[in-house]
Amino acid sequence: MYTGKVYRLYDMVRWTRFETLSFILIIVVWVCIYYFFNMEWFKIPWTPMALIGTAVAFVIGFQNNAVYGRIWEARKIWGGIVNTSRTFGVFVQDMLTNEYTVKDVSKTELDQEIKALTYRHIAWMTALRHSMRNQKKWETTSNHRTNTEWGVKAPEKVADLKEDLTQYLSPTDMEYVMDKGNKQTAILYLQSHHLRDLKERGIIWEFSFLELEAIVKQLFTLQGQSERIKNFPYPRQYATLNHYFMWMLLFFLPMALVPQFVDIGKEISENHPMMGGLFVWFSVPVYTAVAWIFHTMERIGRTGENPFEGTANDVPISTISRGIEIDLRQNLGDNKSDIPSQFPTEYGVQF
Repeated sequence: MYTGKVYRLYDMVRWTRFETLSFILIIVVWVCIYYFFNMEWFKIPWTPMALIGTAVAFVIGFQNNAVYGRIWEARKIWGGIVNTSRTFGVFVQDMLTNEYTVKDVSKTELDQEIKALTYRHIAWMTALRHSMRNQKKWETTSNHRTNTEWGVKAPEKVADLKEDLTQYLSPTDMEYVMDKGNKQTAILYLQSHHLRDLKERGIIWEFSFLELEAIVKQLFTLQGQSERIKNFPYPRQYATLNHYFMWMLLFFLPMALVPQFVDIGKEISENHPMMGGLFVWFSVPVYTAVAWIFHTMERIGRTGENPFEGTANDVPISTISRGIEIDLRQNLGDNKSDIPSQFPTEYGVQF
């Protein structure tokens, strides 16, 4: 997610500079055709262009509204993960006691059980964020040249999942989890089995066990909601056709715009011949500005279609997960030097 104080116009211009050069090339070619070959007769009336422009603007607006809904839903899901994780952390610390045990267990053993449950939860978040960053075949925005030239990548793109999980799971758990396709689901299964074992030993009271199992159920729900957004793309019939419609508008627009400037230039020529003769070239910046606005709005929609892809405008799930981990481990009493720091923000981008 871009976290700069101001999303500067310079950043937007640089982000779209290759397409902007294409717009300039298109309009310059058309102006040259009209200017040097006297083809004022070759034009399109404004009425059909206005209809096409209105349709394209409507579809782009629909796309951007739908995409914003996907982004906001993704952010709410991970906001729910934040709240549920904190609740799980405090419940685990307060519900594992000797109150209902037949034979008391030592404080050291209780602390080890609390730590195992907490660390396994961190492992679940780690596996989930890695899964969300796995690139799907329809996620192509991150491969665009203007998105790769900075050299900034999401932490999951440069880290190994197994290495990340090793520090939170026991060897036995690691063997079980790495053998499964959906590793975050496997971790929640282990979590539930562990809670049942503690309940049978009396370390967790039966009603406390039900509370903790309800949290595991909520985590499954949040995971499923996150996976739904990840695994179901924005419908191609909207995204792809919208892209083609936008380029169709930008290709035909000069045939209506340039003749209009030619006519205005003729009127100006009555009093200012030189200025009137060159006035047609003023259509270059006007067309470029109009084309840039339409294209940039459409590209913003395409960029936000997949909120977990790992681009600058995605939901910062890596930062969210690391923030939860820091909270849980600090309240667990881990040594400060052992607790990882937050992922760095580079070029104003927070993943």
